[in-house]
Amino acid sequence: MARTKRSKPVRVVTGQGDFTLDEREMKRRFLERFYDPAFAPTSKELGRIAELAWQAYDEYRKSPRGRRAGAAFADPEFELPLEWLETRKQIHAAERRRKSKRSRSRVLVVCASPRNDQTCPGEMSKTFRLASIARDALKRRRIEVDFLDLSALTAEYGRSILPCKACVSTAQPLCHWPCSCYPNHALGQTNDWMNELYPRWVAAHGVLIVTPVNWYQAPSVLKLMMDLLVCADGGNPDPTATGGKDPERAKELELAGWSYPKHLAGRAFSVVVHGDAAGVETLRRILVDWLTDLELVPAGPHAGLGRYLGYYEPYATSHDDLDRDVALQSEVKNAALALAETVKQLRSSRYRRPDEGLDDPRKK
Repeated sequence: MARTKRSKPVRVVTGQGDFTLDEREMKRRFLERFYDPAFAPTSKELGRIAELAWQAYDEYRKSPRGRRAGAAFADPEFELPLEWLETRKQIHAAERRRKSKRSRSRVLVVCASPRNDQTCPGEMSKTFRLASIARDALKRRRIEVDFLDLSALTAEYGRSILPCKACVSTAQPLCHWPCSCYPNHALGQTNDWMNELYPRWVAAHGVLIVTPVNWYQAPSVLKLMMDLLVCADGGNPDPTATGGKDPERAKELELAGWSYPKHLAGRAFSVVVHGDAAGVETLRRILVDWLTDLELVPAGPHAGLGRYLGYYEPYATSHDDLDRDVALQSEVKNAALALAETVKQLRSSRYRRPDEGLDDPRKK
């Protein structure tokens, strides 16, 4: 993308406020996770650990373990976090598997409800049942299925997806692929599940998202994952090019001309959205638009299914409503089968994008 030379230096706007904690408050928050009286006999040890945590916070040791980037990067001497390098390694391995002619076709089936019968709701979600129908249909077509149940974020110890910090809105190259905002050990922002999910998205030949509507929008577990996939849409695979998180260098790099690489382009997708009163069409359109912007390929007319299930009926009998709605069950199966066929065509090179070769007049 051509850019004209700028006569003025780039501007970085700051002054939002200071969120720095003093030692007492930082340690109080750290120790809150050990509220259970069972930890009381270890108070001395916990005090020592809290002191170490304070030092990491005070010195802002975001990435305490790293190594030289090496020849594959713009600045070989720049130190990159070991955790980021490991995620990058897994992404590259996943891409090699996906491109291998010997690999089985693989679909990532995303169950996007936060409900799980192993936690507070005490009952599985209808979304899980619908996603299972899709999974079984794909397996019968000899598709390898990676079943991603996002309710693990509510039911499984230590699972988390941390919020996107919107680096891309400062400058696209500041948004690294994969995300380098996390882990941040200084702030205790660790164990982000996305480090495992990025390779699972990359390994997939197709993606099928099955989701409910929660308050007119995507469930929070799905939205967290969507936001941290922003780096797949134009993200910078070389953090050394921006000196890590240097906003001025990132702005200069973007204005010099940025290619906006589409890291997940060419995969197929289907979407199934269900609701009980409102919001189905809005969320269906949002998800289809999002995946299309990532340059995934819709699996024909069945790629965006939106249906009401138990419309304005009691929640207490909603699983009975699903039992009776055999048409919806069949439609979900069709969405999966259409996806399987699209994946087959994409992998055999029979599929041709209708807009292939056209110039986009509205690049970012």
